[in-house]
Amino acid sequence: MSKIHAPTATEPAEGRLRAYVRVRVGGLPGAFWVLWGGSLVNRLGSMVNPFLSLYLTGVRGVSLADTGIVLAVVGVGSVLSQPLGGFLADRFGRRAALTGGMLANGATLLTLGHAPGLTVLVACCFVLGITIDLFRPAAQALVADAVPAAERTRAYGLLLWAVNLGFSVAMVLGGFLASHGFQLIFWLDAGACTVFGALVWLAIPETRPAVRESSAGGYRTVLRDRAMLAFAGIIVVYAVVFQQAFATLPLAMKAAAIPSSSYGIVMGVNGVVVIAMQPLIGHRLNAFDKSRVLATGFAVAACGNALAATASAAAGYALAVAVSTLGEILVFAITAAVVADLAPAALRGRYNGLIGMAWGTGFLIAPLVGTRLLDIGSTLLWLSCAALCLLASLGQLTLAPSLRRRAVG
Repeated sequence: MSKIHAPTATEPAEGRLRAYVRVRVGGLPGAFWVLWGGSLVNRLGSMVNPFLSLYLTGVRGVSLADTGIVLAVVGVGSVLSQPLGGFLADRFGRRAALTGGMLANGATLLTLGHAPGLTVLVACCFVLGITIDLFRPAAQALVADAVPAAERTRAYGLLLWAVNLGFSVAMVLGGFLASHGFQLIFWLDAGACTVFGALVWLAIPETRPAVRESSAGGYRTVLRDRAMLAFAGIIVVYAVVFQQAFATLPLAMKAAAIPSSSYGIVMGVNGVVVIAMQPLIGHRLNAFDKSRVLATGFAVAACGNALAATASAAAGYALAVAVSTLGEILVFAITAAVVADLAPAALRGRYNGLIGMAWGTGFLIAPLVGTRLLDIGSTLLWLSCAALCLLASLGQLTLAPSLRRRAVG
């Protein structure tokens, strides 16, 4: 009589675990995972930019007023960064643009860390702004090239997860290293850039479609795309709100007599929520209409900002950040997928460059508008942000039919 194999107690659990992992990360090409790993390494080393103001004031002796000007110079460079990166990605290929951008950023970081005077320092900060996101359009275009359309939302969500995981670790590690001197931070950041660029160059084949640029068009084609321009306008509105977490939230908490140490804890909630929630919902977003998901994300962010208007303690602001982060997960996972739907294959770099410029423009506007509203009152600031999010949500629903037609086409 043959012996029948009885399943062990561990087999069902192992099967469920494999299914859980497969649904969330399975079926994506190797090129994507190289990009994912490189992005994680890059964000693990991204310590200079978050602590740049401390470096300028504490190490280089720049006054607070002049530090604001220097950071604005970085912002101007960052607005130019992604349109330039998009041009390079379409003209010279994704690998060359991404690797070149990373190496340029690394070289700039090392030069900035050893800049001999204020003039060179300011010039390096401007170049830093240009190079810091030079790689991003190429990375987004590479995903659109390599990943099937039905899987792009999941892929972009996984990239968001890697970026937030790396950023969360970098903030903790960077804070520790900054208290012991800044030179190592500059070298680690530059090294992470080099590793990311080398990984892409050595392990990812070129994915740019073989289409002559003269036949594909350039930024004129992008700027004639009304649906793309409208979508970029919506992103500017949301970016103004999103950046308040860095521009005015610490000031609002200080005005409420909340210790500055609590701001780091409150912002840590953002990373925790993304790391915990994105694997639970990211793979499910492909089944839903992109515009409805975006509109929902904007509306959830509105709720988070409305909660901030009622906050008077760190716990209240932490709850507001947690809710806003749920909206952020939806927005960031879907935005790049919408751009991929709109962009002709040969212009994916430029389309991503334009949406990157939209983010940069919103980031520039954010402190100008936010600080003036905060002068009037914290409640007005956060209710205005909630209203802007609702405006973005309504705009997205209005634009939805055009985006659906383009996605089908």
